[in-house]
Amino acid sequence: MRVTIIGVGKIKERFFTDAIKEYAKRLGRFTDFEIIEIPDESIPENASDKEKEDIKTREGRKILSRIKPQSYIISLCIEGKQFSSEELAQKLQDICMGTSRIVFIIGGSLGLSDEVKSASALRLSFGKMTLPHQLMRVVLTEQIYRAFMINSGSSYHK
Repeated sequence: MRVTIIGVGKIKERFFTDAIKEYAKRLGRFTDFEIIEIPDESIPENASDKEKEDIKTREGRKILSRIKPQSYIISLCIEGKQFSSEELAQKLQDICMGTSRIVFIIGGSLGLSDEVKSASALRLSFGKMTLPHQLMRVVLTEQIYRAFMINSGSSYHK
């Protein structure tokens, strides 16, 4: 089993990278885990809607080029389905029965292109609030770890 997070942009703050490294280390006992960073496109000040769509398209193509065939793709989108931690754990367990690769995608500050969303088997939402992409990477990594802990019967979740 391999779990990958593809995120647009670099993590800049050390406290975010430290948290991600800690959860990644913990995940190592359950799965091969990796994070792929896609360089974000610069957004001109006062960018038009068309320019913003073009940026999302370019970022989306970079994302899709990094996904291996036969991957189960989960895009994080505000309009996606919300799960409790237990429901996410069950969903990941179900997905693992049919594939050996799960890819989570976190878009850039403009969101994800329609092309990426269309390629996704699942659109996942962590709620209607907007979170910084760097923080979202920490939260997602922790929730993936939590899901594996729930599925292993650990008391971590309590």
